[in-house]
Amino acid sequence: MNFRWKIAQAAEIRWWQQYLHGRTPAEYATWKQNYWQQLVAEIGIALPKESNLQTNCKILDAGCGPAGIFTIFPAPYPVDALDPLLLEYERKLPHFRRFDYPNVRFLTQPLEDLDVRNEYDIIFCLNAINHVADLELALDRLIDSAKVGATIVVSIDAHNHSFLKKIFRLVPGDILHPHQYDLAEYVAMLTRRGVEVQTQLLKKKENIFNYYILVGKKNV
Repeated sequence: MNFRWKIAQAAEIRWWQQYLHGRTPAEYATWKQNYWQQLVAEIGIALPKESNLQTNCKILDAGCGPAGIFTIFPAPYPVDALDPLLLEYERKLPHFRRFDYPNVRFLTQPLEDLDVRNEYDIIFCLNAINHVADLELALDRLIDSAKVGATIVVSIDAHNHSFLKKIFRLVPGDILHPHQYDLAEYVAMLTRRGVEVQTQLLKKKENIFNYYILVGKKNV
């Protein structure tokens, strides 16, 4: 799995370079921030008001990529944005410059290396959990870092057909995603870690995978 994860990480950089080719940093940033704002409204997350923001209220953007949801939180929001490829994004993509986000603490590390407990009030893990090297450990670290009562938002690419899921596990037909599971399996992974999944939003329907946003509360 470690070898497969390394291949996926290299492919991830190439994907971003191709995807962003021809898009100016300014226009992409505007489009992406609008996308995140619409997503927050769609899933009904109650974000703390800037005027009422407490210094002990923290947000985590796990697997943030070069233009994650951290981009919609200005100062004084305290935000941590984590991604093992941050240095590569900054070196190879003009669309990401960490000094543009002075209130964000960037953590250049895999999710599996996040070693904090009861730290965050809101956790976003969007377009990321399918990409980790060790899924069980990454989920453990993600949920451990949340306070009891925290809101946890995770997006997944979930298999629609069990026979294709088995084939994709044997043959790397989906190089960007080392992990191949269905919706029920992902929900179960969160549930057994004390997260009550309250929303299962089908964001995009396709033949092999459906793209879901899962929203839950950490109960224990």
